Amino acid sequence: MAPALLGCVLAHETADGLVAVELTEVEAYTGATDPASHAYRGMTGRNAIMFGPPGHAYVYFTYGMHFCVNVVCMPEGIARAVLLRAGRVTMGESLARRRRVPRRLADGPADRPPPAVPARDLARGPARLCQALAIDRTQNGLDLCSAASELRLRPAGTSAGPVPARTVEAGPRVGISVAVDVPWRFWLSGDPTVSAYRPAKSRAR
Repeated sequence: MAPALLGCVLAHETADGLVAVELTEVEAYTGATDPASHAYRGMTGRNAIMFGPPGHAYVYFTYGMHFCVNVVCMPEGIARAVLLRAGRVTMGESLARRRRVPRRLADGPADRPPPAVPARDLARGPARLCQALAIDRTQNGLDLCSAASELRLRPAGTSAGPVPARTVEAGPRVGISVAVDVPWRFWLSGDPTVSAYRPAKSRAR
């Protein structure tokens, strides 16, 4: 399911407007069989959405400052999800850009405008993707496949036809300290919006 999500579009419509991102990088997590998964030790209040039904958003808060969004992929009772790591903004770039400027810079002197965020960095990395799309715990559990949902996942392609085939690469997941060699991160080869790979640093006891 993870590589099949590449090229799909995640769109969030808010009172401020619509922002859409074409997915370029994802990571798979397989629940009870995956020590890097939030669901490895069973269901909790935090991870309950991971246990199905499929097609829903699992949003979590990490490092005390960032949100990350996943797509639940299996029937009820099986906790497996795909983390959406990066994408290319295809609609609402100006709104995404405003959201990505740190508040401390946005509220600075009027004669010193905040630095522009490069287009490749607007949704490059899971936290930036959520920031650009204004995703937080409010969207946790939303049905991404429902036309009535404010947060929607659309298949790859446009009214003009399908997206041309692109090479998909696979490698180790980012920022985890267990199962570090499992090649369940997938990305579109050569895409500039794919986040840089950084292996997790071991923590001193």
